[in-house]
Order: sequence, then structure tokens, then C-alpha cells
Amino acid sequence: MKKAPTIRDVAATAGVSVSVVSRVLNDGSGPVAVATREKVVAAIAELGFRPRAAARELNGAGLTIGLMLADLTNPFFARLADRIVWEARGRGVQVVLTTTQEDPHIEAETLATLLDRSVGGVIATPTGDNIDQWSRLQDVGVDLVFVDRSIASLQNTDVVSIQNEASAASATQHLIALGHRRVAVISGPLSTSTGAARVAGYQSALTAAGIPIDPALIRGVPFRGDAGADAVAALLALPLVERPTALLVANTAQVQSSMRQLYQMGVEIPRELSVIVFDDNPWTELVTPPLSVIRQPIDMLARHSVDLVLGRMQGKLPVGPRFVEVQAEFVSRSSSAAPDPQESHV
Repeated sequence: MKKAPTIRDVAATAGVSVSVVSRVLNDGSGPVAVATREKVVAAIAELGFRPRAAARELNGAGLTIGLMLADLTNPFFARLADRIVWEARGRGVQVVLTTTQEDPHIEAETLATLLDRSVGGVIATPTGDNIDQWSRLQDVGVDLVFVDRSIASLQNTDVVSIQNEASAASATQHLIALGHRRVAVISGPLSTSTGAARVAGYQSALTAAGIPIDPALIRGVPFRGDAGADAVAALLALPLVERPTALLVANTAQVQSSMRQLYQMGVEIPRELSVIVFDDNPWTELVTPPLSVIRQPIDMLARHSVDLVLGRMQGKLPVGPRFVEVQAEFVSRSSSAAPDPQESHV
């Protein structure tokens, strides 16, 4: 396994002492001749050295990582933050926590702030924008791990997620096996990796069963606000023969909004509508009827994310991105059942 270059490798390549490299990495900490500085900078570029983490370790400071999550009002991300902090602190690592509130402008501001902070690594859930800023973060030596979502154009980034496509496919297959032919899905925005993957899994299950894909039953909605409720209302406002008999809520942030709308409309679950949701909250088994869920392994997402970012920061991983997909668990409960012949629209 090829080890990442160390500060000593830089010193040897430049023909200088480690302390000189330290002064170059920590501008203002001591004088360095112009020619010597140029040799050190050239050695850093030649070796592909990542200076942020190494400079901090050389100074004896504790490791610090940034944690940038999309929305802490989303129970999924709140629990993920808690587990990542727990995993990091168990390794003696400090965490700087920020949230973007699903806003690319806030994300851009936060990325600029992180560039000025002494963090050697960042675990983040990207909005999908700010490609140049993410690249800049990596260019200055900050190790980056995306968790839950990814950005296709940033191919040199480690990613940790659940098996989104397979999870959505298995839930859809369960509904099809029960006899449903009008299955709707509420996903995140299709511009996000999770939204696109979960809809792809849903569509693949329908296609495999010979069921035509109806665009009217696919609702990609924002993660914030009450878009889930609006999507439910729109689906149930379809003409009777076009309405779904089953619903997959694949947007974790919109599960509560979607369920609240169903209850307020007096929809009888599962007699009138079978429901499966992407969630991992205890309340899903306390409601009536208990909800069938795709249970997301938050502990595993946190552990792999922290392991990856620390492995990168400490030079223990080979060059090249790693993609870790953990398996989610389908839990069948009373909210999914065979369609009532009197309620079936087909």
C-alpha cells in the first residue's frame, strides 16, 4: 500500500531540514530565504504532499475535523452529527460542526471559513453546488469525505452512503409483490445523488415487473419546508384511476410532513394506501399503524466517515477515492399490505 508523503519526505526532497519545511507551512513562524521557500514549495507539488494536517501534527496540536451537514432540523442529520462527534471524540479528535440549511450560498460561505480554520479534514453533506470551492478545499490539503450524498464531478473524493438504489428497489419490490401496480415515490430533488439513486431504484423495480413508469407518480421535492405534504396532496388529487395505491417516501426530511398530511386527510393506512418510508426514528413504530421503513444505519455511516477522514489525514490510505456503501435494512410493519380490491384503481 502506497503511503502518503510525509513532511520528512518533503524535507529530504528539498534538501532542507524539517524545521524549515515547518516554517514554510506556517507562514510567519520564522524566516525562510526566497530560494529555499521555492525549493520546499516545488517539493510539495512534486510529492503531492497535503500540508494542512501534517503542519498541525508537527506543531503537536490535536486533530480537528470540520463537519458540515445539510440541515440539523432533519432528525437524520441530527443523529448523524451526534454519532460522528461521538466517534471522533473516542479517537481524541475535535469536531467543528456547521450546517448549511440546504442553502448553496451558506455552503459557499462556510467553505470559505473552513479554508481559514485549522482543520485537516472535512466530513460533509454537499448541496450539489460550489464545485470550485470544494475543489479548492482539497487543493490546499484538506481531506474531504462526503457522507449521504456525493457530487459526480468531484471524482477524487471519498464517499460514504447507504445503498440508495438497492434500498429503494427492495421497498418497491415489496409493494409490487403485495399486488400494487400504482406505486408513487416522494424523493429528494433529482439533482441530488440520493434523490436520483432512489428514484432509479424505484424505476428499476417497476421495469423488472413489467409495470410502466408514470411520471405523475414521481415527486422530487426539496428537503426543507412542507413539500412532502404538498406532494401527498397532489398525488391524492389525481383522478381516481390514476391515484397510487402505495407510496414510498424516499425523502427522509419529508417523512413527517408526508405522514401528517395523510393523517389530516383521513387516509386509512394500509387499506386505502400502503406506505413505506426512509427513516430510522423510534416514532415510526409507535404510530398507528406502525410504519414499514428503510432503516438507515447511521452508526455505520458515522464510523466509516470518521475512519476515512482520519485515515487520509494520517497518511494511512493509498491514493485514490474510496466509495463505501452500507446496507440499509427493510423493516416490514403494518403500514404495507395487499391492496383492498374495493380500493384498487386498476
